[in-house]
Amino acid sequence: MTDSGTFSRSFGIHLIRYTIAAVLLLGGLYYAWTTLPSTTPSRDKREAEALTLVQGHPAIGHPTILKAMNEHVRIMKDRGQGVRLGEWRVKHVEGDIYEIRVQLRDQGARGQWFEREFIWHAHLELKKVNAASLPADGVTPKGTDSDP
Repeated sequence: MTDSGTFSRSFGIHLIRYTIAAVLLLGGLYYAWTTLPSTTPSRDKREAEALTLVQGHPAIGHPTILKAMNEHVRIMKDRGQGVRLGEWRVKHVEGDIYEIRVQLRDQGARGQWFEREFIWHAHLELKKVNAASLPADGVTPKGTDSDP
């Protein structure tokens, strides 16, 4: 009788240990999945083309929109102010139109933080970029045509 009692206690202890190990392993995987930074999601060819079209589009006072955004970040850092340029996001709207967004957080002179979202629409067929937000309008030069 004592042998079977020892066996059931030993089995119960092993079962508890394996359960705890499994819960810790699953918790660690869940933590890694939800909080650790991931690599940039792969973009299809059209999304990459839209992103390149916007980033390479001329900007007011700079050769490209990408250089204008990076230059703003550099100037803010040189002044010792906080700044963060978010990840460029691409979303298919319809047909050959894609929406490109990037968020910029920067610190004002009095220490307050401002967040702006720059939005552009890329028309792949026309090879045209339109500002779709007020902050993006301040970076993107006006076109020569009068398309709405």
